[in-house]
Amino acid sequence: MKTKQTIYSLLLFFVLLLCFGCNGKATSNKKENDQNPNVIIIYVDDMGYGDLSSFGNPTVYTPHLDKMAAEGMKLSQFYVAAPVCSPSRAALLTGAYPKRVGLEKGVLFPQSVTGLNPEEQTIAEVLKGKKYSTACIGKWHLGHQEKFLPHNQGFDEFFGIPFSNDMSKKEQEYMGRNDYKWQLPLLSQSDTLELDPDQTTLTKRLTERAMTFIKKNSEKPFFLYLAHPMPHIPIYASPKFQNTSVRGPYGDTIEEIDWSVGQILETLKTTGIDENTFVIFTSDNGPWKVFKTEGGSAGPLRGAKGTTWEGGQRVPCIVRWPGKVPAGYVQRQVITNMDLLPTVANLCGAQLPKRKIDGRDVSKALLGADRKLESSPFLYYASNGKLEGIRDGKYKLLVLDEGTFLFDLESDISEEYNLFEKHSEKVNALREKMKKLDSIITLERRTVGSL
Repeated sequence: MKTKQTIYSLLLFFVLLLCFGCNGKATSNKKENDQNPNVIIIYVDDMGYGDLSSFGNPTVYTPHLDKMAAEGMKLSQFYVAAPVCSPSRAALLTGAYPKRVGLEKGVLFPQSVTGLNPEEQTIAEVLKGKKYSTACIGKWHLGHQEKFLPHNQGFDEFFGIPFSNDMSKKEQEYMGRNDYKWQLPLLSQSDTLELDPDQTTLTKRLTERAMTFIKKNSEKPFFLYLAHPMPHIPIYASPKFQNTSVRGPYGDTIEEIDWSVGQILETLKTTGIDENTFVIFTSDNGPWKVFKTEGGSAGPLRGAKGTTWEGGQRVPCIVRWPGKVPAGYVQRQVITNMDLLPTVANLCGAQLPKRKIDGRDVSKALLGADRKLESSPFLYYASNGKLEGIRDGKYKLLVLDEGTFLFDLESDISEEYNLFEKHSEKVNALREKMKKLDSIITLERRTVGSL
């Protein structure tokens, strides 16, 4: 009898030990997951502040992005550090003003011999330090020479185009330019798969490639940078979406991007990693309104792509992380695309780059809706790299060839009422502050990548 009791006691002991061990392992895995969330940045091209129904567009149907906003957070004062493609992407991936990394002077072209300096650390390289799998799928536009391509900037995989979708002999001839000689390549790493690919298929192909990457890496941490070439001119949608939007061809393109977002979010759910994935959706700059109905909408904002008016640099942004980001909240604090690198680094327990950056960790404002950030000035650089303005608190100063403007952006989002004459002391103080901040960046400006 005593022997049976002893055996029973031993069995009970081992069962409890096993349960404790399993629980300990589960706790350990949970802690590891909390420190190693997956990160997805969906960066679209030339989408304006007023292009989504969740940001007030009455004629574009974007149910998946609307749902993402309802399940996550909408950022109503999200800025990009430049009003054109290449500088904006440099700021996103390095966390620094484009001027600091030498890429402030407009976009790169097929004939360019410069690019993002490989000495700069991208978000991908920061996360590689935590053993993340990384992929860039879509538009790169930070240098098409071999040394500047994504696979030499921290990305394990690259599938996409090296510059804008209009930088193509086929498209330029369509727009009346017959002397253009470059073709648009579709690349895998640095290998050309196709020249002048069928652009009606791009959004679908890039989405499918992104879904494959997610599924392949669902059991380990990953960073996916999905940079759709649309809705940059020329706009294209797949046959399934053509002639479906009341907004016309531009609306078709936006609605296919919305479909793409829905596919990505659904893949996260089917792979069981939805609650461990931080997703950011935003645009590289404002809409290209010069193309009228084929360009986007800045909504209530003045200006457009290429300008330092709000419509050029304030863009739609939605973030989602179930159980972490408060659902259905509108974050009205000023946040920029430069803030994403330090924020992601903190959320993933990764080290910041050794080189100086300009972004700040805003995770407390994304994870805790009521948490206030310290006020931080934001500089407005023109598409040619010239300093044109500063925002500090609610005030924005613009110094343009056409005049000097002071706006209270809390009460005048459309920049209609110039307070320049009424607040001369504020104008002078902001002018001095922006010059001082720019002089520091100029002094610390690093070398652009070159051959």
